[in-house]
Amino acid sequence: MWCSMTRTLQLLVCLVVAICLLPRVTTTQHHAGQPIDSASVGGGLKEPEAPEVMLELLWAGLELDIMGQLHIQDEELASTRPGRRLRLLLQHHVPSDLEGTEHRLQQLQDLRKGPPLSPWDFEHLLLTGLSCIYRLHAASEAEERVRWAQVFALLAQETLWDLCKGFCPQGQLPSLGPWVSILDPFP
Repeated sequence: MWCSMTRTLQLLVCLVVAICLLPRVTTTQHHAGQPIDSASVGGGLKEPEAPEVMLELLWAGLELDIMGQLHIQDEELASTRPGRRLRLLLQHHVPSDLEGTEHRLQQLQDLRKGPPLSPWDFEHLLLTGLSCIYRLHAASEAEERVRWAQVFALLAQETLWDLCKGFCPQGQLPSLGPWVSILDPFP
């Protein structure tokens, strides 16, 4: 069972990395009601970072501290403007506990039938999925690891669905198929 889950997580991590590498294929226009100015989002967070910059920051590695916060391991990269921006995102816009992540997932599922996510929300979706991986590895109890894995699988599914909006045949959304089905949905 754990071997199967490990392979599933490896596949899902590859999916998230691939999505980070690809340019955004859905609409990138700003949707009404989405925060975009730095004053409303904590300073310096005007729009998502270019995928190659974000990949470089994430490739340097993150670490989860004892307070449950994610930090960029490379201090030099962390001190750059994109590094400081990523730190703010991880500290203030990415849930740091299971309940907050499940709540964010529910919000995303509620938006499923609407237009594609704004670039801002899409970036948060990817970072929330990445955060799940770190928290999954840090979890000490089997039940907690399973819940983090379930949430991550569902976040990966939401990512695929959002990327498919406007491109997939009507009513035929992509699926992670058997990979998601091995994980029972959380309550």
